[in-house]
Amino acid sequence: MQTRVAVISIIIEDGSTVESINAILHEFGEYIIGRMGVPYRTKKVNIISIAIDAPQDKINTLAGKIGRLSGVTAKTVYSAV
Repeated sequence: MQTRVAVISIIIEDGSTVESINAILHEFGEYIIGRMGVPYRTKKVNIISIAIDAPQDKINTLAGKIGRLSGVTAKTVYSAV
């Protein structure tokens, strides 16, 4: 199956969702290349960037599951590779 490289940017405004997000990311761990999390305490948000190499349907599923959580926004950018 062909894979795509993408970055999923996640902004968490509701800290109670962090455990759910980590569980979802663990579920897709085999596809994750790297992860960077930045707590922005001044604005009381957390920012996570996920680099992923996976089939497009897996990337869409991951971003969709995270984006459906209350107080969380997720956007995906795909590479041309």
